[in-house]
Amino acid sequence: MAKLAEFESRTGRRPNILVYLMDDVGWGDLGVYGGGVAVGAPTPNMDALARDGLMLTSAYSQPSSSPTRATLLTGQLPVRHGILRPTLYNEAGGLTDAITLAQLLSDAGYVTQAVGKWHMGENPGSQPQNVGFDDFSGFLSVSDLYTEWRDPYFYPEIVYSEERTEMMREFAFEKYWVHAEKGGTIEQIKEIDIEVSSHLDEYWKDYSIEFIEKMADSDQPFFLYHCTRGAHFDNYPRDEYKGLSPAKQAYKDTIVELDDILGELVEALERTGQLENTLIFIASDNGPEMESWPDSAYSPFRGAKGSTWEGGVRVPAIFYWKGMVEPGRVSDGLFDISDIFNTCLTLAGAADSIPTDRYIDGVDQTSFLLAEEGLSNRKYIYYWLMSYFSAVRLAEYKYVQFAESDSGEGIVNPGGFTGYIMAFPYYHLYNLYLDPKEEHNVSIRKLVFTDLFIEAMQKHIATFREYPPGVNIITGH
Repeated sequence: MAKLAEFESRTGRRPNILVYLMDDVGWGDLGVYGGGVAVGAPTPNMDALARDGLMLTSAYSQPSSSPTRATLLTGQLPVRHGILRPTLYNEAGGLTDAITLAQLLSDAGYVTQAVGKWHMGENPGSQPQNVGFDDFSGFLSVSDLYTEWRDPYFYPEIVYSEERTEMMREFAFEKYWVHAEKGGTIEQIKEIDIEVSSHLDEYWKDYSIEFIEKMADSDQPFFLYHCTRGAHFDNYPRDEYKGLSPAKQAYKDTIVELDDILGELVEALERTGQLENTLIFIASDNGPEMESWPDSAYSPFRGAKGSTWEGGVRVPAIFYWKGMVEPGRVSDGLFDISDIFNTCLTLAGAADSIPTDRYIDGVDQTSFLLAEEGLSNRKYIYYWLMSYFSAVRLAEYKYVQFAESDSGEGIVNPGGFTGYIMAFPYYHLYNLYLDPKEEHNVSIRKLVFTDLFIEAMQKHIATFREYPPGVNIITGH
């Protein structure tokens, strides 16, 4: 903590925080993770920040978008905050009674700005302006819900039917890019059709840059939560990016744009003299959405978005803070996206505000980030597949009791929203160093480790007895 204290003494303030959360981007998409040019979409800006910061190789999201986003903002697993799967057309979210990172940072004197995709519910109690953000500009749901029914390739039965098109127009979900200020109601900016969708990341980039420029003269630190539209299906790159990637393909073109946008945000911080005062966290909300392939990400691991195989939940994650995070670090230390909650509050000097009336699953990773050779403070990764306690990771081993099928009858692709629940009566154990694709169950040869995993699971399950969840959970063994 001496390094943080020195920063505060030198600057007279707490650090700004920028979260850059991409949508459905895979572990293998970024150049520093083995992707980039090799998979048809160079990512020079992300790669540069990784090389000048801390690159994590074992960082974990939740299996899908809405659960991950709520976990980041509450520090809680989905079975605690209650959003178990992506929210759909006009569905309520689970943040009405939540205590969010934005709210606690606001209480600590931060200016809180949310930009881009929200996807934690359309009900007023779950909207960003009512859960701690001073300002929000973005959409409330998810990209494809605005565009797929307008595209004759996907929905000819709607596009070529006036009655069904009118049905969708009358469907009571929010079809607009919206804006709201703290405590207020949303105002509609533009209806999101395919053309508008192709420009949203550009619009939102400009909005965040304006915010960064405005904050340059402020005495208050800021929390900028910037969530991209891309690269969630369906990707419609704007003209400047169509065919720009070596792959000449919509998803890859979108990755090139997302990398450029990050570069522009960093340039704005540098130009306004705020780069050295800002912690930047770059990640994805889950693994590849394979039902939409080839409009999909790449991961070298088994499984995909919607599953608790590594391909569904192991995501790229980079921390950059000029002069504070030692450059050139690569770590396989365990990191859960819930850890953002505790870590940011510690950096903000607000660790005492972490709620005690509910269980917080995040851990403080400040020392991991700032120490020259810092080690992760997280011992376990707990994997939940909706209400199923799926697996636990300890060091390089992963103990699996429930998983989603990705082969067999009725499975036509490896998509995580396609399979069925598999229960392993004797559990499976995978060595993720030797077998990152989770193909070789070594449980019978590693029985000496069984008690370690049983103990970890029992401790985790005990937290649900002390703090009962609002959903019924299936804990397995």
